[in-house]
Amino acid sequence: MISSPRHLQANPPILVVMGVSGSGKSTIAAALAKDLECSYIDGDELHSRENIAKMSSGRPLSDDDRMPWLRQIAHWIDARRKSGEPGVITCSALKRSYREFLAKDRVGVIFIYLKISIDAAARHLECRHDHFMPPSLLPSQFGALEEPTPEEGVIVVGAERPVKVILDEIKADLCARG
Repeated sequence: MISSPRHLQANPPILVVMGVSGSGKSTIAAALAKDLECSYIDGDELHSRENIAKMSSGRPLSDDDRMPWLRQIAHWIDARRKSGEPGVITCSALKRSYREFLAKDRVGVIFIYLKISIDAAARHLECRHDHFMPPSLLPSQFGALEEPTPEEGVIVVGAERPVKVILDEIKADLCARG
């Protein structure tokens, strides 16, 4: 099991926990960062006020809206890489092109896809009252989602299970990767 950042070798990973809204990205990423004793940021904190306002009003983001946000996430990843520190960040990374942008020329970026059904994600969103993303945007997220393919090397975990089970599966996969 991975127990501390010192076990994460010379190229410490940057873990990008991805998936649709309501898949548990923030919960899993925060718990993973705590277990790995590394820095963590919720990628939603890097959205512009304009993006937050747009989503809050029930309008989905376009690729053009997302690009400055993805650049902010890439900047955070680059800062971790430069400092030689592992890190965990959340990002929906719904499209393959977004994942390619974030991973391009960045050794050690590993995506963790929290796979969830639309019904389970909707139930999670209905219980969440402190977030700008309204449940009405969930169909647009699933519509934009390009699930990772095996050649992308993404860790895929079922998100409709207990947090501990999900974390154990992710950490086992990370250990198997060396």
